[in-house]
Amino acid sequence: MGAARPELPESAPHVLVVDDDRRLRELLSRYLAEQGFRVTSAASAAEARAKAQSLLFDAMVLDVMMPGENGFDYARSVRETSRVPILMLTARSNTNDRVMGLEIGADDYLPKPFEPRELTLRLSNIINRSLAARPANGAEPVGFGSFVFRPDRGELRRGEEVIRITERERELLTILAAAGGGNVEREQLSGGVGAAAERAVDVQINRLRRKIEVDPANPLLLQTVRGVGYRLAID
Repeated sequence: MGAARPELPESAPHVLVVDDDRRLRELLSRYLAEQGFRVTSAASAAEARAKAQSLLFDAMVLDVMMPGENGFDYARSVRETSRVPILMLTARSNTNDRVMGLEIGADDYLPKPFEPRELTLRLSNIINRSLAARPANGAEPVGFGSFVFRPDRGELRRGEEVIRITERERELLTILAAAGGGNVEREQLSGGVGAAAERAVDVQINRLRRKIEVDPANPLLLQTVRGVGYRLAID
Protein backbone atom coordinates (compact mmCIF):
# COMPACT_ATOMS: atom_id res chain seq x y z
CA MET A 1 0.00 0.00 0.00
CA GLY A 2 1.20 3.57 -0.74
CA ALA A 3 1.97 6.10 1.93
CA ALA A 4 -1.02 8.02 3.28
CA ARG A 5 -1.36 11.56 2.03
CA PRO A 6 -0.31 14.04 4.73
CA GLU A 7 -3.11 15.93 6.46
CA LEU A 8 -3.57 19.41 5.04
CA PRO A 9 -3.40 22.34 7.48
CA GLU A 10 -6.59 24.10 8.56
CA SER A 11 -5.28 27.22 6.81
CA ALA A 12 -5.44 25.50 3.40
CA PRO A 13 -8.30 26.81 1.24
CA HIS A 14 -11.43 24.68 1.59
CA VAL A 15 -13.24 24.04 -1.70
CA LEU A 16 -16.67 22.52 -2.28
CA VAL A 17 -16.86 20.55 -5.56
CA VAL A 18 -20.44 20.04 -6.80
CA ASP A 19 -20.89 17.73 -9.79
CA ASP A 20 -23.27 14.83 -10.46
CA ASP A 21 -20.59 13.02 -12.51
CA ARG A 22 -19.00 10.74 -9.90
CA ARG A 23 -15.85 10.09 -11.92
CA LEU A 24 -15.17 13.76 -12.58
CA ARG A 25 -16.05 14.68 -9.01
CA GLU A 26 -13.54 12.17 -7.63
CA LEU A 27 -10.83 13.17 -10.11
CA LEU A 28 -11.27 16.85 -9.28
CA SER A 29 -11.27 16.19 -5.56
CA ARG A 30 -8.08 14.14 -5.77
CA TYR A 31 -6.30 16.60 -8.05
CA LEU A 32 -7.21 19.66 -5.95
CA ALA A 33 -6.11 17.88 -2.78
CA GLU A 34 -2.75 17.20 -4.42
CA GLN A 35 -2.50 20.93 -5.17
CA GLY A 36 -2.95 21.85 -1.51
CA PHE A 37 -6.71 22.42 -1.25
CA ARG A 38 -8.96 20.88 1.36
CA VAL A 39 -11.87 19.42 -0.61
CA THR A 40 -15.45 18.47 0.19
CA SER A 41 -17.62 17.08 -2.61
CA ALA A 42 -21.34 16.86 -3.31
CA ALA A 43 -23.29 15.09 -6.05
CA SER A 44 -26.22 17.52 -6.13
CA ALA A 45 -27.35 20.98 -5.12
CA ALA A 46 -29.32 19.48 -2.24
CA GLU A 47 -26.24 17.68 -0.90
CA ALA A 48 -24.14 20.82 -1.33
CA ARG A 49 -26.69 22.89 0.56
CA ALA A 50 -26.70 20.41 3.44
CA LYS A 51 -22.91 20.45 3.70
CA ALA A 52 -22.76 24.24 3.49
CA GLN A 53 -24.96 24.45 6.59
CA SER A 54 -22.22 22.96 8.76
CA LEU A 55 -19.00 23.83 6.90
CA LEU A 56 -17.42 27.08 5.69
CA PHE A 57 -15.86 27.12 2.21
CA ASP A 58 -13.35 29.45 0.60
CA ALA A 59 -14.66 28.68 -2.90
CA MET A 60 -17.06 26.49 -4.82
CA VAL A 61 -16.57 24.58 -8.09
CA LEU A 62 -20.09 24.14 -9.45
CA ASP A 63 -21.29 22.15 -12.45
CA VAL A 64 -24.14 23.75 -14.41
CA MET A 65 -25.85 20.67 -15.83
CA MET A 66 -27.16 18.65 -12.90
CA PRO A 67 -30.49 16.81 -12.55
CA GLY A 68 -33.07 18.49 -10.36
CA GLU A 69 -31.80 21.88 -9.24
CA ASN A 70 -29.20 22.93 -11.81
CA GLY A 71 -26.03 24.91 -11.16
CA PHE A 72 -27.53 28.24 -12.20
CA ASP A 73 -30.41 27.86 -9.76
CA TYR A 74 -28.16 26.75 -6.93
CA ALA A 75 -25.70 29.60 -7.55
CA ARG A 76 -28.59 32.05 -7.47
CA SER A 77 -29.73 30.72 -4.09
CA VAL A 78 -26.16 30.82 -2.73
CA ARG A 79 -25.85 34.47 -3.68
CA GLU A 80 -28.86 35.38 -1.55
CA THR A 81 -26.78 34.83 1.59
CA SER A 82 -23.13 34.29 0.66
CA ARG A 83 -20.25 35.88 -1.23
CA VAL A 84 -18.27 32.64 -1.50
CA PRO A 85 -16.34 32.66 -4.81
CA ILE A 86 -17.98 30.42 -7.43
CA LEU A 87 -16.25 28.83 -10.42
CA MET A 88 -18.85 27.32 -12.76
CA LEU A 89 -18.12 24.30 -14.96
CA THR A 90 -20.19 23.48 -18.01
CA ALA A 91 -20.19 21.51 -21.20
CA ARG A 92 -21.96 24.47 -22.77
CA SER A 93 -19.87 27.06 -24.60
CA ASN A 94 -22.78 29.33 -25.44
CA THR A 95 -22.03 33.01 -24.68
CA ASN A 96 -25.52 33.49 -23.21
CA ASP A 97 -24.82 30.77 -20.65
CA ARG A 98 -21.55 32.42 -19.65
CA VAL A 99 -23.25 35.78 -19.30
CA MET A 100 -26.08 34.23 -17.26
CA GLY A 101 -23.56 32.72 -14.86
CA LEU A 102 -21.82 36.07 -14.42
CA GLU A 103 -25.12 37.88 -13.95
CA ILE A 104 -26.10 35.46 -11.21
CA GLY A 105 -22.85 36.27 -9.45
CA ALA A 106 -20.41 33.53 -10.50
CA ASP A 107 -16.82 34.71 -10.35
CA ASP A 108 -15.49 32.69 -13.27
CA TYR A 109 -16.69 30.23 -15.88
CA LEU A 110 -14.75 27.28 -17.33
CA PRO A 111 -16.11 25.16 -20.22
CA LYS A 112 -15.51 21.42 -20.35
CA PRO A 113 -13.19 19.82 -21.28
CA PHE A 114 -10.55 21.82 -19.40
CA GLU A 115 -6.96 21.47 -18.29
CA PRO A 116 -6.71 20.74 -14.55
CA ARG A 117 -3.86 23.24 -14.27
CA GLU A 118 -6.10 25.99 -15.68
CA LEU A 119 -8.82 25.07 -13.18
CA THR A 120 -6.31 25.37 -10.33
CA LEU A 121 -5.08 28.73 -11.60
CA ARG A 122 -8.58 30.15 -11.97
CA LEU A 123 -9.65 28.79 -8.60
CA SER A 124 -6.60 30.28 -6.85
CA ASN A 125 -7.22 33.63 -8.51
CA ILE A 126 -10.87 33.95 -7.50
CA ILE A 127 -9.96 33.01 -3.93
CA ASN A 128 -7.13 35.57 -3.85
CA ARG A 129 -9.34 38.19 -5.46
CA SER A 130 -12.03 37.58 -2.86
CA LEU A 131 -9.53 37.96 -0.03
CA ALA A 132 -8.17 41.19 -1.54
CA ALA A 133 -11.68 42.60 -1.92
CA ARG A 134 -12.67 42.07 1.69
CA PRO A 135 -12.79 45.50 3.30
CA ALA A 136 -11.16 46.15 6.62
CA ASN A 137 -13.52 46.59 9.57
CA GLY A 138 -14.74 50.16 9.74
CA ALA A 139 -14.03 50.93 6.07
CA GLU A 140 -15.40 54.38 5.29
CA PRO A 141 -18.34 54.97 2.91
CA VAL A 142 -17.36 56.19 -0.55
CA GLY A 143 -19.41 58.78 -2.44
CA PHE A 144 -19.54 59.24 -6.20
CA GLY A 145 -22.17 61.33 -7.94
CA SER A 146 -25.48 60.78 -6.14
CA PHE A 147 -24.38 57.36 -4.87
CA VAL A 148 -22.80 56.13 -1.65
CA PHE A 149 -21.11 52.73 -1.42
CA ARG A 150 -20.57 51.10 1.98
CA PRO A 151 -17.69 48.60 1.67
CA ASP A 152 -18.32 47.22 5.15
CA ARG A 153 -21.87 46.26 4.19
CA GLY A 154 -21.39 45.83 0.46
CA GLU A 155 -24.32 48.24 0.07
CA LEU A 156 -24.91 50.78 -2.71
CA ARG A 157 -27.41 53.59 -2.09
CA ARG A 158 -28.78 56.60 -3.91
CA GLY A 159 -30.28 58.67 -1.15
CA GLU A 160 -32.55 56.32 0.78
CA GLU A 161 -32.85 53.89 -2.13
CA VAL A 162 -30.81 50.69 -1.98
CA ILE A 163 -29.53 49.83 -5.46
CA ARG A 164 -29.63 46.12 -6.18
CA ILE A 165 -26.23 44.87 -7.36
CA THR A 166 -24.83 41.41 -7.97
CA GLU A 167 -22.07 39.91 -5.85
CA ARG A 168 -19.60 40.44 -8.70
CA GLU A 169 -20.62 44.09 -9.04
CA ARG A 170 -20.20 44.49 -5.29
CA GLU A 171 -16.71 43.03 -5.53
CA LEU A 172 -15.77 45.36 -8.40
CA LEU A 173 -17.02 48.40 -6.47
CA THR A 174 -15.06 47.31 -3.39
CA ILE A 175 -11.82 47.08 -5.37
CA LEU A 176 -12.44 50.39 -7.18
CA ALA A 177 -13.43 52.17 -3.96
CA ALA A 178 -10.29 50.90 -2.21
CA ALA A 179 -8.20 52.62 -4.89
CA GLY A 180 -9.48 56.00 -3.65
CA GLY A 181 -10.29 57.29 -7.11
CA GLY A 182 -7.04 56.02 -8.62
CA ASN A 183 -6.67 53.81 -11.65
CA VAL A 184 -7.29 50.07 -11.29
CA GLU A 185 -5.82 47.72 -13.88
CA ARG A 186 -8.19 45.38 -15.70
CA GLU A 187 -5.95 42.49 -14.70
CA GLN A 188 -6.52 43.29 -11.02
CA LEU A 189 -10.27 43.39 -11.52
CA SER A 190 -10.26 40.13 -13.48
CA GLY A 191 -7.93 38.21 -11.20
CA GLY A 192 -5.22 37.94 -13.83
CA VAL A 193 -6.46 34.80 -15.59
CA GLY A 194 -6.13 35.97 -19.19
CA ALA A 195 -7.89 37.85 -21.95
CA ALA A 196 -11.20 35.97 -21.58
CA ALA A 197 -11.49 37.02 -17.93
CA GLU A 198 -10.63 40.62 -18.79
CA ARG A 199 -13.37 40.63 -21.44
CA ALA A 200 -15.77 39.33 -18.77
CA VAL A 201 -14.78 42.31 -16.60
CA ASP A 202 -15.71 44.66 -19.46
CA VAL A 203 -19.16 43.04 -19.64
CA GLN A 204 -19.61 43.36 -15.87
CA ILE A 205 -18.45 47.00 -15.87
CA ASN A 206 -20.95 47.83 -18.62
CA ARG A 207 -23.78 46.24 -16.64
CA LEU A 208 -22.77 48.15 -13.52
CA ARG A 209 -22.71 51.39 -15.52
CA ARG A 210 -26.34 50.83 -16.50
CA LYS A 211 -27.21 51.06 -12.82
CA ILE A 212 -25.22 54.18 -11.93
CA GLU A 213 -24.70 56.27 -15.06
CA VAL A 214 -27.17 58.71 -16.62
CA ASP A 215 -25.66 57.83 -20.00
CA PRO A 216 -23.80 54.48 -19.82
CA ALA A 217 -22.28 55.10 -23.26
CA ASN A 218 -20.61 58.26 -21.90
CA PRO A 219 -19.78 57.34 -18.31
CA LEU A 220 -18.85 60.04 -15.81
CA LEU A 221 -18.68 57.99 -12.61
CA LEU A 222 -17.12 54.69 -13.68
CA GLN A 223 -14.53 55.83 -16.18
CA THR A 224 -12.40 53.89 -18.63
CA VAL A 225 -8.67 54.60 -18.42
CA ARG A 226 -7.41 53.76 -21.87
CA GLY A 227 -4.70 51.14 -21.90
CA VAL A 228 -4.96 50.63 -18.13
CA GLY A 229 -8.40 49.76 -16.80
CA TYR A 230 -10.99 51.73 -14.87
CA ARG A 231 -11.40 54.31 -12.13
CA LEU A 232 -14.27 55.38 -9.89
CA ALA A 233 -14.76 59.17 -9.83
CA ILE A 234 -14.95 59.49 -6.05
CA ASP A 235 -16.17 62.82 -4.65
